[in-house]
Amino acid sequence: MSLSYLAKLAIYLLPGLKFTLALFLITIVCAMPLGLLLTFGRNSRIPLISAPIGFYVWLMRGTPLLLQLFFIYFGLPFVPVIGQYLIMPRFAAACVAFIFNYAAYFCEIFRGGIRAVDKGQYEAAKVLGFSKWQTIRKIVIPQMLRVSLPPLSNETITLVKDTALITVIAVTELLYFAKSAVNRDVNPTAYLVAALFYLTMTYGLTKLFRYLEKRFDYEGEGS
Repeated sequence: MSLSYLAKLAIYLLPGLKFTLALFLITIVCAMPLGLLLTFGRNSRIPLISAPIGFYVWLMRGTPLLLQLFFIYFGLPFVPVIGQYLIMPRFAAACVAFIFNYAAYFCEIFRGGIRAVDKGQYEAAKVLGFSKWQTIRKIVIPQMLRVSLPPLSNETITLVKDTALITVIAVTELLYFAKSAVNRDVNPTAYLVAALFYLTMTYGLTKLFRYLEKRFDYEGEGS
């Protein structure tokens, strides 16, 4: 196993890395705000809002992501939507499945973070004349994020690894190219190179979240 062969494999896998990173970023950018919105909806005292969201979270967390991916890509084309059948490109279907799935997990993480905020904080904000929106934006969300960072870190790292699932619907992501190289060369080394790519991404995310945790702890002590 020469270094030149490893370098060639790394270059060969790069086009797949593009789809892996794209799916990761799109999921994070869309699922986190959606998860936060779902959190406030689930905490609503109006049953018509909280109950459907609770069912949605239960459904998304209670069924495998792979099954949801299969349903959105293979199942939706058989479900008529406004008189038509919904057919999505492979990558778009993957993005929809990941966003809906991870939004449910982020919803529960944020809900736990909000529950960790002391009720006295709300009373203090009311005494200071803060509106409900100001209380949420200036007091609740910053404290919620500090509590939520460790589970967010774990879920984000899991997301990196879960991106490999989209190879089952033939999206040309990192693992897809790795399998192609293994079949072409009859050599499993490409799996090792793919593993190094995944490890590099998870290592970078681990360092990022550790930095954010220290930053939030420092700001919390300062306040």
